[in-house]
Amino acid sequence: MSRAGRASGVDPHVRPVASVDSPYGPDGRASTKVPAARAERLTKVYGSGQTAVTALHDIDVSFPRGRFTAIMGPSGSGKSTLMHCLAGLDTVTHGRVFIGDVDLSRLSDRQLTQLRRDRIGFVFQQFNLLPTLTAAENITLPLDIAGRKPDHDWMRAVIEAVGLSSRLRHRPTELSGGQQQRVACARALVTRPDIVFADEPTGNLDSKSGTEVLSFLARSVRELDQTVVMVTHDPTAASFSDEVVFLADGRLVDSMPNPTAERVLDRMKYLDQLQQATEEDEDELSDGFDPRPSRDDNPNYDHEDGDYRSDHDQRGYGSADYGPSGRA
Repeated sequence: MSRAGRASGVDPHVRPVASVDSPYGPDGRASTKVPAARAERLTKVYGSGQTAVTALHDIDVSFPRGRFTAIMGPSGSGKSTLMHCLAGLDTVTHGRVFIGDVDLSRLSDRQLTQLRRDRIGFVFQQFNLLPTLTAAENITLPLDIAGRKPDHDWMRAVIEAVGLSSRLRHRPTELSGGQQQRVACARALVTRPDIVFADEPTGNLDSKSGTEVLSFLARSVRELDQTVVMVTHDPTAASFSDEVVFLADGRLVDSMPNPTAERVLDRMKYLDQLQQATEEDEDELSDGFDPRPSRDDNPNYDHEDGDYRSDHDQRGYGSADYGPSGRA
């Protein structure tokens, strides 16, 4: 079976991706409740000519407001690439990406920087806290860069939710890994963003600290009316979300509402087998010779992370987004 045939035929008993919803109502007019983020026919290609690799194929997906969605897939499936494109950290080759009703392709670099700063929150696997600042100063850093004063009532609610009221004067070296990541979560929420993107937020944490961070992200959706999209490889982490969407070979292939760790693990095993079989098919093309570049030949493939590097990964995140050090 071809790659497209495999990806489109994951399981006849599994419903289609639930998050692939049109932003338009049945009468063809725009819905009154615009998703927090959405992609229309999103395709991302790295390289050109014989070294071109398509990391994302014609993706249509939307993320409703007030929901916690996890993105999962085998190594190299394009999940981090999808998040980077949705967050405006990477350019798209074809298609469009929206934050709310704003088409990112129509923004200048300066406008895109301002949108990321004011309307998007980020939580990375590396905490990216400035070591010379206290926890409180790290939390308010995005507002300081933007020249805005914090909403003290909102900030108090975020700090109470993250459980760090007694640690605000401590510097990062005086905090545990879990506490540092909770500071990063509070920083992501302090601007009241339209959406928070979290890229493997528990990857550097032990199970207890990871549970604390995931519980906070889930509470921020339920109690603070936030929207969270998280990339993860961990079925337990995914079980904290409202829904999981799955990628395989750069395509959306499945979704799972109300996930459990056991169900997610079973689905991931199936997708791993699917992707492995697809790669074996590719190896057999043209009597064993495939003229298309392998991941080993493509300079944009990150073997450690198992995904393709975004444009920002190759040149570093913009200091205008995060501060003079280039870190959040």
